[in-house]
Order: sequence, then structure tokens, then C-alpha cells
Amino acid sequence: MLDTNRFEEFISQYPIYEYRVLDAAEIQVRERVRTICKQECERYGTTWACPPAVGTLEECAARIHSYKSGIFFSSVAEVSDLMNMEEMLSTRDAHEELTCEVAKFLQGEGFETFTLSTESCDLCEHCAYLDGKPCRFPERMHPCLESHGVVANELVEKHSMEYNLGGNTILWFSLVLFR
Repeated sequence: MLDTNRFEEFISQYPIYEYRVLDAAEIQVRERVRTICKQECERYGTTWACPPAVGTLEECAARIHSYKSGIFFSSVAEVSDLMNMEEMLSTRDAHEELTCEVAKFLQGEGFETFTLSTESCDLCEHCAYLDGKPCRFPERMHPCLESHGVVANELVEKHSMEYNLGGNTILWFSLVLFR
């Protein structure tokens, strides 16, 4: 069981905007998210972090539900122009580092973890998936929430979290499952 006092102490050291500890059994996966991935995302079928490489929706649901709990959290980034995709995506790395720190903390507490994070993995310029080879950085590659059919704004609404702060502010979300 997660020692919430220790976690609070740990998390207070980082710029995490909000977090909730979730029962993994409550997390729903949605086919419509995968459909959007397939039809609209240029990363579909090009990386180990995206469908179809992450498995079927049923496999993703089983993976999520094999964990007891999850920490769903957000961090904030400021940009000068929300329409500038390059600038917006450049703020993602700091959130990914936070995500790794949360997972490391949980692992240090004796938990096995599985992380779902933001966007698609971009660690490598050319993903090994395209060459039919294993991921070069499996410990750092985090599939995105959407790859597993998870709708971030559903979790946000269900757990009374902020989704939009207005202005030129971006909220990034991650989910670190643990057992």
C-alpha cells in the first residue's frame, strides 16, 4: 500500500500541479480514442509507443487493469503562443522527467510500475519499430495515454481536476500505474 505521507513529501519537491491516486479498475479504455489515433495521428504504426505496437485495445485494458492503483498527475508549462506546436512540444520534456521521477519513487517503494504519458515517444529520430527491431530504450519509452484508449479529460472530470487553465498555459498529464 502506498504511504501517502511519504508520497506527499516526495511530490512536494517537484512542480506537479495536481495529482490523484486512482483505483486502476476504474480506468476505462475507449475504442474511439484508438480510432482517432489510426485516422488522424501521423505517429500511428511508426513507434513502439503507439498502436498497433502497444497491442490490441483488449490487451491494453488487461495491462492497465493488472495493476491495483495509479497516480494520475499534471504539470504546467507556459508558452508564448499556443498555436506554435514546436514551442508547445518543447515543454513536454520537463513533464516526461517528472513522470520518470514519479515512477522511480514508486519503484523505490517496492512497486512494479507501468507508465502512460504524453504524446508519442520521440526519444529516437528513427524508431526501431520501423525496422522490426526491439525498442532501444524500453525503460524510458512511455506509451501515451491515448495509445491505451485512456481519455485524459474523462479522468480529469471524474476526479475534479483542472483541464484548461486558460491563457498560454499547457497542462501535461501522465498516469503511473503500480502494484
